[in-house]
Amino acid sequence: MTAHSSHPPSADVADGAVVGLWRYPVKSMMGEELNASEVTERGLVGDRRFAVVDPATGKVAGAKNPHRWGNFFEFRAAYVDPPRAGGQLPAVRLTLPDGTMVTSAQPDVARLLSEALGREVTLATAQGDDESSRTTAEEYWPDMAGLDHRDTVTEWDLPTGTFFDLAVVHLLTTATIDQLRALYPEGRFEARRFRPNIVVATRPELQGFVENDWVGHTAAIGDEVRLRITGPCPRCVMTTLPQGDLPHDAGILRTAAEHNQVNVGVYADVITGGTIRRGDHIILA
Repeated sequence: MTAHSSHPPSADVADGAVVGLWRYPVKSMMGEELNASEVTERGLVGDRRFAVVDPATGKVAGAKNPHRWGNFFEFRAAYVDPPRAGGQLPAVRLTLPDGTMVTSAQPDVARLLSEALGREVTLATAQGDDESSRTTAEEYWPDMAGLDHRDTVTEWDLPTGTFFDLAVVHLLTTATIDQLRALYPEGRFEARRFRPNIVVATRPELQGFVENDWVGHTAAIGDEVRLRITGPCPRCVMTTLPQGDLPHDAGILRTAAEHNQVNVGVYADVITGGTIRRGDHIILA
């Protein structure tokens, strides 16, 4: 049997392999784990295409300001059908904290979300390259050493026409997760706390915050996808929030602040799109 070309027979030619793929249809809500995904210049197809918006201010709502919005991680979002590059975006099914399900296509979706969040909101769709669609979000910074701001709320503009924070793809290695666990054994460090798109299992001899050294390099994933690693991914209060069986833990963010300048993982832009799959090898150049 002929081996697929994205899986070199000698594992030592690769810097790692994809062991997790995640898409988050609605910004700040829980997302969906994938076996494969198309990738375009806008990242994983369907990622963060929707957001909850406060109509009174026009700002994007989310888990970065839990004092105002509660825990967005009690909401889950998944597409009713797989989105396709160049195709019409399918509806998103939202599971509310009480188990109620609603889709983005329902005329009463805004009312049901407003009732669940305790304040009036709308559900917006990212408008692509429309320059008039710039949006603003806000972020609460806990009172913690090592943060740029402490016990305050700041605002920032999202990239035009998107609901991404800074970049369209976030990668995280298992080496970084292992390093954080070693530094703070009491904490439950799991990839889902950090909401990456791509989780990379690195070679055993690569230890520490290995993706810090990837910045400025190109990552080849499988046969088609090429990413440019643009910079470290600074973390926020979202990493400390409870989700599922993971407890609230300020030590998660504190550990990243004390040992890696608050960074966990790296951001990337897409040079060449295509399809990525779990098991694809990653080679840095």
